[in-house]
Amino acid sequence: MEMKRRNGTGAYAGGFTLIELMITVAVVAVLASIAYPSYVEHVAKGSRAEGRVVLMQAAQWMERHFSENNRYDQDTAGTAVATLMPSQLKKAPSDGSGDRYTLTVTASQTAYTLTMARAGNHASDPCGDYRVNSLGVRTLENFSTTKYGTMQAAIQRCWR
Repeated sequence: MEMKRRNGTGAYAGGFTLIELMITVAVVAVLASIAYPSYVEHVAKGSRAEGRVVLMQAAQWMERHFSENNRYDQDTAGTAVATLMPSQLKKAPSDGSGDRYTLTVTASQTAYTLTMARAGNHASDPCGDYRVNSLGVRTLENFSTTKYGTMQAAIQRCWR
């Protein structure tokens, strides 16, 4: 609420005092210091979810490839599976709006491991790199041991 005060000439002057302005700035700064880390974590959760989705799509693609070729590492013509995989499954987000994760394929005739590794400004994400293999086992690689004490704790938090 704006209060009117008398200035030296007897007229009323409107406005805020410096103290009122500084209190307002301090309140805004406290709210921002709480809201910004929450916003950053929210964006990171969305990026992680997108990386996991693309990783699981790549795993489904690998299973389809196996059902058509009876092996994971190459097709019947001898072309390597990493070459055959569609480009939209090689990074997340798949629409090309920025690389947050890149896919690495390690395959043999009877098994595969897919790793969705952090990239770009997402490289320091504490959840680490997502990994899934041909048995469907989900793990994490390079996760933050200071934030998550064990692999199991990291998997419970990051794979949900």
